[in-house]
Amino acid sequence: MALLRLPVAYHWSGAFATDPPTALQLERRGLLRRYFGALRDPNRKAWKKALLLFWGLFVMAAIPVIVLAAYVAVLIPSTPSALELQRAAEARPTIVYAAGGEKLTQFEAPFREWVSLDNIPQHVVDALLATEDRKFYNHTGIDIRRTIGAAVRSVTGNREGGSTLTQQLARNLFPEVIGNAGTINRKIREMVAAVKIEQAHTKRDILEAYLNTVPFLYNATGIERAAQTYFSKPATELTVSEGATLVAMLKGPDYYNPVRNPERSLERRNLVLRLMVEHGNLDAAEATRLSSGSLGLNFRRLPGNESLAPHFTAAVRVRMEAWAERNGYNLETDGLVIRTTLDLGMQRMAEEAVREQTERLQAVADVEWSRSRMPSLVGADAYVRYRSRVEPFGYFWRTRSRVVERHIRRSGEFRAMVDGGQSEEDAMRALRENDRFMEALRASATRLEAGFVAVEPSTGNVRVWVGSRDFAVDEYDHVAVAQRQPGSTFKPFVYAAALQRGFSPLDRFTDESIAINLGGGRTWRVTNSGSLGSGAQLTLADALAYSKNTITVQLMDEIGPSRIALMARQMGISDSELDVVPSLALGTSPVTLLEMVSAFGTIANEGLRRVPRLVTRIETAHGHVLDSFGAQGRQVLTRSDARTLVDMMRGVVDRGTGRGIRDWGITGDVAGKTGTTQRNADGWFILMHPHLVAGAWVGFNDQQVAFRSNYWGQGAHNALYLVGDFFQNAQARLPDSRFTNPPNYGQSFATYYGDADSVLQWIDQHFRNDSMGMDPLEGLQLDDFEHAEFDAEAYVETFGPWVEDEGGDPYERLQNATLADDPSIVDPVEPDFQPAPIPQDGQIDGGGG
Repeated sequence: MALLRLPVAYHWSGAFATDPPTALQLERRGLLRRYFGALRDPNRKAWKKALLLFWGLFVMAAIPVIVLAAYVAVLIPSTPSALELQRAAEARPTIVYAAGGEKLTQFEAPFREWVSLDNIPQHVVDALLATEDRKFYNHTGIDIRRTIGAAVRSVTGNREGGSTLTQQLARNLFPEVIGNAGTINRKIREMVAAVKIEQAHTKRDILEAYLNTVPFLYNATGIERAAQTYFSKPATELTVSEGATLVAMLKGPDYYNPVRNPERSLERRNLVLRLMVEHGNLDAAEATRLSSGSLGLNFRRLPGNESLAPHFTAAVRVRMEAWAERNGYNLETDGLVIRTTLDLGMQRMAEEAVREQTERLQAVADVEWSRSRMPSLVGADAYVRYRSRVEPFGYFWRTRSRVVERHIRRSGEFRAMVDGGQSEEDAMRALRENDRFMEALRASATRLEAGFVAVEPSTGNVRVWVGSRDFAVDEYDHVAVAQRQPGSTFKPFVYAAALQRGFSPLDRFTDESIAINLGGGRTWRVTNSGSLGSGAQLTLADALAYSKNTITVQLMDEIGPSRIALMARQMGISDSELDVVPSLALGTSPVTLLEMVSAFGTIANEGLRRVPRLVTRIETAHGHVLDSFGAQGRQVLTRSDARTLVDMMRGVVDRGTGRGIRDWGITGDVAGKTGTTQRNADGWFILMHPHLVAGAWVGFNDQQVAFRSNYWGQGAHNALYLVGDFFQNAQARLPDSRFTNPPNYGQSFATYYGDADSVLQWIDQHFRNDSMGMDPLEGLQLDDFEHAEFDAEAYVETFGPWVEDEGGDPYERLQNATLADDPSIVDPVEPDFQPAPIPQDGQIDGGGG
């Protein structure tokens, strides 16, 4: 810059000046004005002006070069190193194994199969170089002339790629670091990475890596999977025409897709053949002959890296990616071995149980909601046989307009139409008139879902994990991701806290409706499922066995919701948020199935909490153990309290709401708990064996869709079926052992009415009548309604069309209605928990059994 600094005393001849400027005026002028003024000075010699012009141009050209060099220097540390490039090029997948040694899946870069360059026909390489990078062997990663030419053409509107094969390889290997954005930043990163690749690898290595990492659509990455996908043959057998077709796709895999755009693909293939002729790799006559032929596709979509337990291995991947990041490994490239806790044999039993039982229960829901009056059927198999005679969910779909409209608005078709410029009203109208769309939407919205998980209580090892009915249809994980209200399955935490406070299973409480003052003039009145309360003095053991809401809430009032929340947190509800409110005792805070089963494992494991464990160890490909994961535990209940609670929960399956599990041939020493939430949105059942705790959740993804009858909406008549079906097969693989009995074992807990069987028969008959289309209000005194609060807001939300069309006070109409008038009316004594007074969103009651 010193060369541009001019003396103050020189002759100046400005465009508008008649006299030379003074020294002060010169100092005030900018550098550029002084420079151009010097060039216009008539008294300056020509050779000095020429020298001054040269240095000016040199400096102006040097400045962007210096800036660019500095920018590249800044980017170099953030681009992949030579070691990273080598590791990416030599990537090997991580293999995931079940506990028995069976391969479950592998984690790798998207769906590629590596083949050596020797197994790739030379004509494929010739076509690639002739089309994509003619100077491949003459550059060091960057073709400067081609890059500048591409930049010039892009400026003029004729955008054209200027990347070498090495630059493209850098993009393929590191899509997250380099990306595909059309920015200078991306281009520079790509060029820097290409130079590093050229310095660390031979041209042969680069060609091999490129052909094995380039994407070809349809889960096909690399030339081998592309050959198998489009021509159903290995890469070694590709003909010249077939190889040219695949190379033709590289300019734009979707645009030149031979499956969807065969004309474009054919034209591009012929161009590749002509380029091969120009490059001296193909005879002109042969190229003409090949150009007249068809593409010759033999397309078959290859599967991706499927898993034998997809939801489980997805959860394993999440956990192992965190481990890999902490320890400097890459799951997709470092060839690790992951040993898991899954029992593949039991997994298959659980999958079959979920498939078969949800299919039967889907038939129940389909038939129940098919018309205005439910048919009088007994048993799930009767619904299966009857389903072919009805329109599944036809009545629901015609009368629940708000639910239907919400699903339409959530659909991709609706969003696409609105984004395309249509008004919401026009899009809604068009989609409602599209019969095919509406039929598919109804099938999706009314699809019953389920989650199933089994854990070994002594170790925390997860033995079974079924996240949905079918991973291919619904990838959403209902084991560890979905949070649903647990209903009465939450009650054991209340009784655990009570035992910790010194209560005994033989302590008695009055079974009667209880009102809890919430403050602000609000009162929460609690009733039982099926009755407002018998008025009898019941033991805590009876109250848990028969899932008495009234007594559970009395315990909560004695203990406090804070202590109950703390107990649940210590026992295994470790991630989900718990609302510390009175209704927590009846399971109104959403949790995951995995948390619930893990917490029940704490009870089965004599109060010793075990964190769910999916992975036992991780190794190198050569068997060297990199890390192992032992069972993590903490004593949160005394052994005495845990044994007592297990004994109380034996009553649930021996004489209480879960008694139906014995009908599945379960003969061992087991204990458990049922759960149902308001309006039958969720059904739960968890069964404890000394060596395995298994739990199921059944429901619909949309909580406004549910079983119509109270009988089938109960966890005892839906989720229990999944657990029962699984356990009847799995129990043979479990040791024949018993839970340790508590102190004073042998005292009679069965005091309710003196004949538990008669009570259960009455309860079963009540709900069975409901499911058969009979009037659930028959025999109830009308003044019973004065003691039960009716959630009119929730009723209107769920059964809005009926209320709006008919008018009138829903409370009054409910008293006078019968199932024959409208079978969608909810039995007013069914909800244990009326959510209207509770200051929470979307409350669903704590359920009964």
